[in-house]
Amino acid sequence: MIIFFGPAGSGKSTQGRKIADTYGWRWLSVGQVLRDTGEFEETLKNGELVDDETVVKLMNKQIEFADAEGMEIILDGYPRDKKQTEIMLNDKDSAFFDRVSGAIILEVPKEELWRRIEERGRSDDVKEVVERRFEIFEQNICSILPLFIERNVPVERVDGVGDFDEVTKRITKVIQKMVPEMVKVMAPDDPESIENDALEREKSYGE
Repeated sequence: MIIFFGPAGSGKSTQGRKIADTYGWRWLSVGQVLRDTGEFEETLKNGELVDDETVVKLMNKQIEFADAEGMEIILDGYPRDKKQTEIMLNDKDSAFFDRVSGAIILEVPKEELWRRIEERGRSDDVKEVVERRFEIFEQNICSILPLFIERNVPVERVDGVGDFDEVTKRITKVIQKMVPEMVKVMAPDDPESIENDALEREKSYGE
C-alpha cells in the first residue's frame, strides 16, 4: 500500500489514478469513498468535512475489501491529518501501518500550483479558500510525518514539476523501490481523461 500526499494542484490524484490503472491496483480517495455511500452529499456539497472517526471506519472497510481481493492499494491523501493517523495507531486490531510500503509527497512550488489551479477552473477554487487548503496541508503533513517515521514507514519526496509522463516516471521509480514486485498490467487512458476522472472523483473534499 502506497500513500500519496500533495497540496491542491500537485497532481497527486491524477498520478495516483494512472499508477493504479497501469499496475492493476485499487485507487482509494476519501472523497470518492464518502460519495459512494450516498450519505454525505449535503456535507460534501457545502465543502464541509466528515468527522475523522467515520472517515477512518469507511476507509478501513474499503482497504479490507481490496485486501480480500489481493489488490495493492494507492491511498489518495489518507490519512488526512494527525487525528486520523492517531485513531489508526491506537486501534490495536488495525494492521494499517504494517501494510504501508511507503508514502510519497509530491512537491510543487506554490506559483506552479496556482497556475494549474487557475487552468482547471473549478468553481470552488476561490483564492482565500485555496490558500487555506495550502496552509492546512502543510500543517497536516508536519503533524503526520513524525508518526510515520516512528512506525518506520519510508517517506519519499518527489518533484512534481514537469511533463506529466516525466513526473509519472519519477513516481514509478520510487514505488518500484518500495514495492519491487509491481508489474504493469495495462496501458492506461490518456493523461487528460485520467485527470478529469480523478478530479471528478476527488472533488469537494478539500482538494
